[in-house]
Amino acid sequence: MSGKPYDATTKELIETDPAGWVTYLGGTVRPSAVGLIDADLSTVTTAADKVIRVDEPFRWLLNVELQSSSDAAFERRLLQYSALLHHRHGVPVATAVVLLRKSGNMKWLNGCLSIAPPIGPSWEFRYRVVRVWERPASEFLTGPLGLLPLAPLAVATEADLPAVVSDMQSRIDARQDRPLAAKLWHATNMLMGLRFDEALIEQLLAGVSMMEESVTYQALLRRGRTEGRTEGRTEGRTEGRTEGRTEEAVTMILRLGRKKFGPPSPEQESTLTAVTDLARLEVLAERLIDVNSWDELLAGV
Repeated sequence: MSGKPYDATTKELIETDPAGWVTYLGGTVRPSAVGLIDADLSTVTTAADKVIRVDEPFRWLLNVELQSSSDAAFERRLLQYSALLHHRHGVPVATAVVLLRKSGNMKWLNGCLSIAPPIGPSWEFRYRVVRVWERPASEFLTGPLGLLPLAPLAVATEADLPAVVSDMQSRIDARQDRPLAAKLWHATNMLMGLRFDEALIEQLLAGVSMMEESVTYQALLRRGRTEGRTEGRTEGRTEGRTEGRTEEAVTMILRLGRKKFGPPSPEQESTLTAVTDLARLEVLAERLIDVNSWDELLAGV
């Protein structure tokens, strides 16, 4: 299972509440003194996940890297991103890693990369590591709103999920912000897929009315609702949910592919959008890491 669609969902949460992420990761900041910067590090044809700009009491950057799968080169990339951001912006850079699931854990990540060259002094690159499954769910339930959808990933057992979802709904409903609620529930739905099966997720979120107001669901459940009028509302909603995940996977592959390879040709984009099997799309998303062109990615499709 590719982690990228889930990472992209969490990036949206950083956009929703950047000050909350700074606070959670150890900073003290006023919301008005925080913003996002363009994280595209085009000098190496790659991009950091999300970079938050903090202006007070002095200018510094927080690079938040979200990861749901193992990567042997990950720690070296953290160092690379930090150096490039410092070079480009000329300010201190702090790095934080948020690992989303235990099955993608990188046990060697301990917050310190030690460098010991044969000539000159040894030195260290330090960063913050958060393993979501090791944190108590209450930390996300009562913390910054932008981290609330991480709470289900932090529960000890499936038996804890109903209470966690209920607490989430109480907090989200209290805000009375329908667009924000839709975004948070959509993120919750996507991120729960990292750990729980679809049937359980659908059962737990079935009573959340805001699910149908997320941007993805508004656009992609329309067909499911239409067919649901004749075949039953439940069946229509299930089909719409599957189509939503499929289209989001295609969107993410196109977005990441454009960053790595450049724009696809019309034929290449048509080939990709014709893929309707979610499992196949996940395989393609995973291959993005290893290939160097659209042709290589789509070979055999």
